[in-house]
Amino acid sequence: MEKLQASKQKAMIFLGVVCMVLWSLCMPFTAKAAGSVSMSTDYPGISVKPGDSTSFDLYLINPEQTELDAALSAELPEGWEGYFRGDGNQVSSVHVSANQTREDSPTLSYSLTVPEDAKEGTYPVALKANGGTGNTAALNLEVRVTLEEAGAGNFTAEYPEQEGATGTSFSFDTTLVNNGIAAQSYSLAAKAPEGWQVSFKPSGESNQVASLSVDAGSSQGITVSVIPGENVEKGDYTINCTAVSANETLNLELKITITGTYGVSLSTPTGNLSLSAYANEEAPVTLSIQNTGNVDLENLQLTSSASTDWNVRFDETTIDLLEAGATKEITAYVQPSQEAIIGDYVTAITVSNDYASSEMDLRVSVKNHTTWGIVAVAIIVVLCGGLGLIIRKYGRR
Repeated sequence: MEKLQASKQKAMIFLGVVCMVLWSLCMPFTAKAAGSVSMSTDYPGISVKPGDSTSFDLYLINPEQTELDAALSAELPEGWEGYFRGDGNQVSSVHVSANQTREDSPTLSYSLTVPEDAKEGTYPVALKANGGTGNTAALNLEVRVTLEEAGAGNFTAEYPEQEGATGTSFSFDTTLVNNGIAAQSYSLAAKAPEGWQVSFKPSGESNQVASLSVDAGSSQGITVSVIPGENVEKGDYTINCTAVSANETLNLELKITITGTYGVSLSTPTGNLSLSAYANEEAPVTLSIQNTGNVDLENLQLTSSASTDWNVRFDETTIDLLEAGATKEITAYVQPSQEAIIGDYVTAITVSNDYASSEMDLRVSVKNHTTWGIVAVAIIVVLCGGLGLIIRKYGRR
């Protein structure tokens, strides 16, 4: 009986030893089957437009001491296309070294192309690296398809609408922004009415440019100068500016309102700018005032500048409205001072409002009356006659 129990104990010990040996032999295979290789990327969620292509940089990490070759595969939405790239080549598997870290990971990426007819929404993309024996690394990506420009730049003006009279030159302060992740070179162009001139200058510089480079995440100030064509009619005009790079086309619309041509001319109906007058007496002169522009003129004021103590008045000092192309006659009265001596004087007459003005110089000849001249001659004759009599009477003695 004791021998039987001893045999049983020996059998149990032997069985326990066998189990321990088998467990120890199976441990490496069990850990390997559980899997420890992992796959990652820096940006697992991105936004793209229909028809765009993008790429994901991939990293494989293996903390185990066993190296392996992993087969690569991807699960894509219907109609999507993609492939794995390694060192510039399309690849289907990758070697994973023992104790491989992120820094040691081989160059690996996945290139993805979205169909042009893809609808807006979020789509899953699953990438796998199968090392066999159940050791599979998986990476789930989210791709958002949207019609919006991701990271799109912009081209704006501080004051995109301006106005001025014909002959005015315009200047717009604009800003070009590159919201992309890389520097871009933009070609600058403008579509303006025929005969107009448009030029671009970087802010603070004097040289005109046709293109310029803007760093990623930066902006560039640009002065847009616009010179309208000669004799441009009044009205609203649009200048379409563009900044075109390899990745985007940015548009800027500038608007200019031409208020018209302002002009006024002051003269006389005959063009004669001379006048005869007598001291302390008013002499009339007819003035001809013409609106030479294509815009009606309002509130035209008549003023004068004459010699000291002279007086100039007008039968109308204000013209409320003078239509484009119209002419109006007004009488001015010039009165030399009482002490004015014979000679020529200049009197300046001006017509003006806030938008136009004209000045003319009127030559005023001050004269004496003819009767006074006859009287003076008679006095001289009488004096001469008297002098002659005196000489005759007393000259003989």
